[in-house]
Amino acid sequence: MNARIRRAVTARGHFPNEAAALTCVYMAIMSLDPTGTGQRRWCMRWKPALNAFDITFDGRLSASRR
Repeated sequence: MNARIRRAVTARGHFPNEAAALTCVYMAIMSLDPTGTGQRRWCMRWKPALNAFDITFDGRLSASRR
């Protein structure tokens, strides 16, 4: 997964803002499973990471979900 994200970010080069970078990472992650058959498995793995990001970035992620 890290290699796919790194490849997507390198291909893009630069980002005008943080939202553009997050969109690029989101699209790279979603392209790993285009059929959606492994969606439940990805959600189970994503929840601990999302909680860690929310703690690390102190509310910046929760503000974008509103």
